[in-house]
Amino acid sequence: MAFTRATGKHRGASRAARTTRKIAGIATLTATGVVASVASPALAATDAAATQDTGLRQAVVAGDELAGRIAAQADAQQAAAEAAAAKAKAEALAAKVAKEAKQRAEEAKKKAEAKAKAEREAKERAAREAERKRLNAFVAPVEGSYVSTPYKATSGLWSSGSHSGIDFHAASGSSVHAVGRGTVVEAGWGGAYGNNIVIKMNDGTYTQYGHLSSLGVSVGQTVTPGQQIGLSGATGNVTGPHLHFEARTGPDYGSDIDPIAYLRGHGVNV
Repeated sequence: MAFTRATGKHRGASRAARTTRKIAGIATLTATGVVASVASPALAATDAAATQDTGLRQAVVAGDELAGRIAAQADAQQAAAEAAAAKAKAEALAAKVAKEAKQRAEEAKKKAEAKAKAEREAKERAAREAERKRLNAFVAPVEGSYVSTPYKATSGLWSSGSHSGIDFHAASGSSVHAVGRGTVVEAGWGGAYGNNIVIKMNDGTYTQYGHLSSLGVSVGQTVTPGQQIGLSGATGNVTGPHLHFEARTGPDYGSDIDPIAYLRGHGVNV
């Protein structure tokens, strides 16, 4: 059932309705920025009108405060976002710097290790080369001595009529050295040679050391250049202590070659 008002009985809006409309109008006017231009003439009309519009001014102030709080909150959120972005950027930069520093440290370590390895290998090569040279070097059989009887000297002292080697001046008991690297093939009594040692050298030649007072090596033993193999003496067919030295192409008597040329050919100054 519908109710209608009687014709001609129009009534003004209630106070509550008027207040509601005012607040709604304030919201609209505040959003469009025309509150000041619309409200000012009405507020200036009369003191009574100003008194009645007090709620409007309060609503405007409340709207301004709300807008300020919203703006402040937005500013705070933006500042927080900017701070977070700056922090993330700084952390990323720090991580990049740390990574690059680590890479440089690893590269420096690798270079240092490679350098140390190269130096170590160079030292090892040098040591091997020095040892190779030492083992392939030749020395005089008696240090600081000289040749007292030359090769092929003639005399009735030798059964063949000539000297098959050279004699080095050496007092009895002087140290006798292997002239080079080789293997002992004879160590013992050698008849006219007395106590003697024969060494097969690494180049295939042979060297003999005679008239020794004592022997320091045995057959099958490997010797190196400068190694002491015995002591000089006067055993066998001699007139006094000395070292008889021969160079040979074979292990037996009669295969002798010039010992001076042999030693000089191997770098020994005699």
